[in-house]
Amino acid sequence: MARKVTTQRKVIMTAIAWALGILIFFPILWTFLTSFKSEADAIASPPQFLFFHWTTENYAEVQSRSNYLSHFMNSVIISFGSTLIGLIIAIPAAWAMAFAPTKRTKDVLMWMLSTKMMPPVGALIPIYLMFRNSGLLDTRIGLVIVLTLINLPIIVWMLYTYFKEIPGEILEAARMDGASLMKEIVYVLTPMAVPGIASTLLLNIILAWNEAFWTLNLTASKAAPLTAFIASYSSPEGLFYAKLSAASTMAIAPILILGWFSQKQLVRGLTFGAVK
Repeated sequence: MARKVTTQRKVIMTAIAWALGILIFFPILWTFLTSFKSEADAIASPPQFLFFHWTTENYAEVQSRSNYLSHFMNSVIISFGSTLIGLIIAIPAAWAMAFAPTKRTKDVLMWMLSTKMMPPVGALIPIYLMFRNSGLLDTRIGLVIVLTLINLPIIVWMLYTYFKEIPGEILEAARMDGASLMKEIVYVLTPMAVPGIASTLLLNIILAWNEAFWTLNLTASKAAPLTAFIASYSSPEGLFYAKLSAASTMAIAPILILGWFSQKQLVRGLTFGAVK
């Protein structure tokens, strides 16, 4: 029997949820507002929240100094490319671990997860040297490879948990009907796990889009994504907060819009199998 929730409890929980939401969203809002300030207003004390001289000169200067479209396309190619390649590799791997496990399956899963615990700087020098010797520095292909490898453990783990919720009897029935392994994965397993695959795709696009460490260390100008675009406004002469905020707003706007329109799919996928 469901427990009755009082009106007072609803009001309190709603107020707490709104307070937490505003607290989490406030840095983004402050960055957005600062992008329309002059540099003097950006560092004014006490801070000016709404009552300041609004200007779009920061956006005009950012666009004149940098080729935003080029950085944007690099981010799109790198994030979507690494995620799609990761899915192509991870779907068969997660299928094998979920439906054909061995006594080493759990050890392999834990080993994959443990690779995320290592500080990225620990692998920077060998990867940098390998990329330099193979001509992959400052290339989109190089960043797609490294981001695929970095996010692959997360993709495999997420798909593995989704696949485990799918009854194995359905796949056995497909085999009895004469389906090959490839047809079983493509035509039976994948359609049933669409919510999980969609949420995995969206989450890893966001992770790849926001990746800064590898993009800053393995690129210079040709393949520099939006993370490098933002970093270019931090200089030895000082931090230009208004221009930095304008660049940040331009960089995060596409992924915020994507997340806003796909939030239902993301939530559905992240709760896939949790609620029957």
